[in-house]
Amino acid sequence: MIDESTIRRRFRLIAAHLDERMRRLVAAAEAAAMGFGGVSIVARATGVSRRAIRIGATELRQKPRAVGGAGRVRRPGGGRKKAVHQDLTLLRDLEALIEPVTRGDPESPLRWTAKSVRRLAAELQRQGHRTSHRMVAEMLHELGYSLQANAKTIEGARHPDRNAQFEYINEKVRKFLAQREPVISVDTKKKELVGEFKNVGRELRPQGQPENVRVHDFVIPELGRAIPYGVYDLGSNTGWVSVGIDHDTAEFAVETIRRWWRWMGQKYYPQAKRLLITADAGGSNGSRLRLWKTEIQNLADELKIPIAICHFPPGTSKWNRIEHRLFSFISQNWRGKPLISHAVIIKLIAATRTKAGLKVRARLDTNSYREGIKVSRAELENVRLRPDSFHGDWNYTILPHPTTASKS
Repeated sequence: MIDESTIRRRFRLIAAHLDERMRRLVAAAEAAAMGFGGVSIVARATGVSRRAIRIGATELRQKPRAVGGAGRVRRPGGGRKKAVHQDLTLLRDLEALIEPVTRGDPESPLRWTAKSVRRLAAELQRQGHRTSHRMVAEMLHELGYSLQANAKTIEGARHPDRNAQFEYINEKVRKFLAQREPVISVDTKKKELVGEFKNVGRELRPQGQPENVRVHDFVIPELGRAIPYGVYDLGSNTGWVSVGIDHDTAEFAVETIRRWWRWMGQKYYPQAKRLLITADAGGSNGSRLRLWKTEIQNLADELKIPIAICHFPPGTSKWNRIEHRLFSFISQNWRGKPLISHAVIIKLIAATRTKAGLKVRARLDTNSYREGIKVSRAELENVRLRPDSFHGDWNYTILPHPTTASKS
């Protein structure tokens, strides 16, 4: 009598050439040849379920006929039903997760996670759906969603050197990091009203006891606004945020970088020979801002190292690393929590953590920063600015003055 191991070896030899229907027919034929108990033995040897073998036995007794189109192995409508047919709210809940993101606030944390099918699958599972990231990807395709970049069609056209600048920045960042030199991404986060104001998002509270906030968003004079300016260190995955209370100026921006270096940078990079900063083309760290350049010159003189600057092309600020590696997580951490005081803001920023190991420090900057400071031509000429060969208006290095430079 043929034993189980012989059936297993024989089935392995032919299995790669069988479709679904032929697998059950071959298994059913083996079972029929063995007689009593053959179904159980063949099921163990081949891995074909007992139910499939019984279906195959029924098909063996029937007259051969076409079951569908050429190559079809199932009757129309046969096989396991799709999850969307079994779970009638699955597609609706998936679209509900996507739609607020495609039309929402650019600072929304979901904006930076919507492209991850794993995160969407995890959220659907939290809501009670049985799904996976592969299933989510298939559903998104069926719904007509695909990964697409923003199209700048409302205000002006994209700069012809935009992509080349992205590549230039990426290559420069790669070289600095390979040499273990510090690379930081800087920007100002959205200004926030300080006080009992509504903050986007929800937090867990006792049923029926939401935190009460003001109806109207008018500035409280004694509290004012909070101006978070951040520094994200690409090499160490750490962040520094100075929360200003006055004006967002170039002085404030460079003072924040100075404080980052004093409290974090020089600890991580005690042997640093240069520093690379990636920044937006506008705002308090704009590429055309004279005060930004003179303040960076002061910082270079203090640190006694060259400071290289790379600006992102106009209209592409959201590509800056700090936006989606620091600011988005800060927004996620304090969502639903009224920013009732500067102390609360500092604590919420400093408590921001991620699975990737992000750590953040924050301090209040109580200095006053005057707006409208004019930089004379003579002061600008005192800046030791060395433009790069590619787009020197966006890429340049500011060297420390010889009198303050370290001795070689």
